[in-house]
Amino acid sequence: MAHARNERGAATAAPSAKIGNYRWRICALLLAATTISYIDRQVLGVLAPFLQEKMGWSEVQYSSIVTSFQAAYAIGLLCAGAVIDRFGTRIGYAIAIGIWSLAAMSHSLATGVISFAIARFALGLGEAGNFPAAIKAVAEWFPQRERALAAGIFNSGSNIGAIAAPLLVPIVAAQWGWQAAFLCTGALSATWLALWLRTYRTPDQEPRLSAAERAHIGTEPAVPTPRVPWAQLLRYRQTWAFAAAKFITDPIWWFFLFWLPKFLHAQYGLGLLELGAPLITIFLLADAGSIAGGWLAGALIRRGMSVNRARKTSMLICVTLILPVMFAAKADNLWLAVVLVGLATAGHQGWSANVYTLTSDLFPRRAVASVVGIGGFAGAVGGMLISTVIGLLLQATGSYVPVFLMAGGAYVLAWVVVQWLVPRLEPVVLDHADNAKVS
Repeated sequence: MAHARNERGAATAAPSAKIGNYRWRICALLLAATTISYIDRQVLGVLAPFLQEKMGWSEVQYSSIVTSFQAAYAIGLLCAGAVIDRFGTRIGYAIAIGIWSLAAMSHSLATGVISFAIARFALGLGEAGNFPAAIKAVAEWFPQRERALAAGIFNSGSNIGAIAAPLLVPIVAAQWGWQAAFLCTGALSATWLALWLRTYRTPDQEPRLSAAERAHIGTEPAVPTPRVPWAQLLRYRQTWAFAAAKFITDPIWWFFLFWLPKFLHAQYGLGLLELGAPLITIFLLADAGSIAGGWLAGALIRRGMSVNRARKTSMLICVTLILPVMFAAKADNLWLAVVLVGLATAGHQGWSANVYTLTSDLFPRRAVASVVGIGGFAGAVGGMLISTVIGLLLQATGSYVPVFLMAGGAYVLAWVVVQWLVPRLEPVVLDHADNAKVS
């Protein structure tokens, strides 16, 4: 037995080159999909100051367009996780990205508040499948100690997309019109779909995967499993911990995505072509935070820290990075505001990488996508609420101060709630088979 343990330890410590790196190709696909998703949704945010002036939208009307995306996102998440768990990651992801590709391009046909809201609604339905599918793919392709890093890497696509959008969209819009920006970004997702269908298989079905890497992953056989109903999952505190974290903190990320260009335009008078440098800086910091947050938890686990302590320590460090954003609206210098917001986005993305990984820490793989769907639904509902509140606040006062105060305090509350609901990160046992795996 000691010899067997030594062999396992040696295999774990062996360089990744000997194990193989095919799983990181899968992570690259997930990164690309998340990047495209955020380019598609960020186009409206980048163009918002221009479109709002061109079409005469009020703050409340703009918030209603944003809310339509979040409402559809919430509705989509009611079934996205269940569909992906039932039909598998490959087909479920393909359905989702097919819908959002068509929806993204349909924005080019919009002429007013209602038509933009309809296009945003369709985009939200499709994009609802992204994170449930990606988290399930990570659970299928990565051992537990690598999942936070893999989640952090693919989740960094949200920042890459947010960087690419202000870099490319103003140029395309200035050269060919705002409609071309939506058409170009929508075409990217159609290209990814073809690559996904050609490439993705589960580890036990992938002939190019080495035996050593398959053993490293510890893959489960791809056998049909019954869908876990939401009613069953909602009986567990673990589900509510993830949902609460998403409900409280996702709205802040929606605010960063859809209102930062408007904030910079209103506060510092930046034009469409001047938004690029500040937004790129902010989301570069967010990108670094996403990867660092996932890496930190994995590094702490490798040093012998428990999964519970490593996750929560990493999350608490992220919270401290976010708190200073409460002063961003009072910054008398553009770049001071950019640094404060950039640190907050970095903290959010590091937080998010660890929060998403909680699902694979706490649930068997067959339930992961459904749990992510529940949490995503909660986050989208929170986003709908904050979008409405922001629109009303800005319409009445024109001040971003209360919004940034909410942004800074939300993560402290979320961390406390997670600690209260899951103080030890005990895995959920859905049936006897899951009990055997936990044991």
